[in-house]
Amino acid sequence: MPIPNMKQVSFSVETRPQSSSHQSFKPQVCFPKKSETSPSTSKQAATIMAPAAAKAASKVVAKTSSMLAHFWREVQGFNNWENLIDPLHPLLQQEIIRYGEFVTACYKAFDLEPTSKRYLNCKYGKKSLLRQVGMENSGYEVTKYIYATPDINIPIQNGASCGRWIGYVAVSSDHDSIRRFGRRDIVITFRGTVTNPEWIANLMSSLTPARLDPHNQRPDVKVESGFLSLYTSDESDNKFGLGSCREQLLSEVSRLINKYKGEELSITLAGHSMGSSLAILLAYDISELGLNKTDSSREIPVTVFSYGGPRVGNPGFKKRCEELGVKVLRIVNVNDPITKLPGVVFNENFRVLGPWSCSCYTHVGVELVLDFFNMQNPSCVHDLETYISLLRCPNNRVQIQSDGLNFLSKAKDLLSLSAQNLN
Repeated sequence: MPIPNMKQVSFSVETRPQSSSHQSFKPQVCFPKKSETSPSTSKQAATIMAPAAAKAASKVVAKTSSMLAHFWREVQGFNNWENLIDPLHPLLQQEIIRYGEFVTACYKAFDLEPTSKRYLNCKYGKKSLLRQVGMENSGYEVTKYIYATPDINIPIQNGASCGRWIGYVAVSSDHDSIRRFGRRDIVITFRGTVTNPEWIANLMSSLTPARLDPHNQRPDVKVESGFLSLYTSDESDNKFGLGSCREQLLSEVSRLINKYKGEELSITLAGHSMGSSLAILLAYDISELGLNKTDSSREIPVTVFSYGGPRVGNPGFKKRCEELGVKVLRIVNVNDPITKLPGVVFNENFRVLGPWSCSCYTHVGVELVLDFFNMQNPSCVHDLETYISLLRCPNNRVQIQSDGLNFLSKAKDLLSLSAQNLN
């Protein structure tokens, strides 16, 4: 069902990057020609508001909040975000920011203090997490913490590699939020790369069959081996060890679907950097196993909001995701190198014929393009808070939050410390 009066609520005023030398962040405003490929694989760029329209547009966003209950399926990608990206619709803008804040909560709650008892885990308990990060009014409650165990043993200060807190599962819990969203939403969020094993997993640029469905292993569906290791490895050598990230997630998703059987549900996954790869793998896994199919033969929508995410699999993986109806919206900065990995050369733009095509990497889903860079702080091109700040106030100079810089600094210190332990 199309959203009515589209032009009346869209950002209709374009701005061009300023020519002055001190302008650090340049909103992307030029649009590529429409591709002949399917909508689910198209690349689209967002029109950004002019300063004169910013105040009026913010009022429009507030008014459109009540529309979400009626058009949430379109915002979740039912029609592959057709007519919602060019120009960027306020409803979609609002939801991209909202789910991005859930991912930001992972970073704010992740403990990088080596002397802490919760080192490399979450600082807070499930009941207090959202309140501690300033999201107590989100309308969600956290139901489970998720841990990942890379199948890579690198010594760190507190011992050998083991399960690290990677994200959480939450569900819209109060009647007001369910009424506002138009359904009960199960959200699963993943942070990005921090520890040495995770960095190595990112660099393991080799494709391997996913084989997640035991009844049909589909050898042509291949994914990056490092991401698959993070997703499927467990602590089987430890009697009291954790199950794999996959086992934890599928169990909790199945439990929530069963608990709220008969209600209108959605499954939304959000992740930044490496976390977006895990989100896409989980979305594929849920759909391949049919966990999102209800007794009434209706399918629960499965949507991924990916922020600065790398490529995950080959063309066979992309094709299968499309067949299963997995919706992926990739929010990318054209200057972010992570979004061009893996497969810098052998990717969707490389013309390969015959059996070699299955050895190339390709992105999945629809792409929303941003364009920002800061000469004084080049690392901002991949910073999640910068992504969200630009989406929230596209015409203001984005100031990197101190929490984000401290987090990156602590992560670098962690890498240096680990390198010293190896020597």
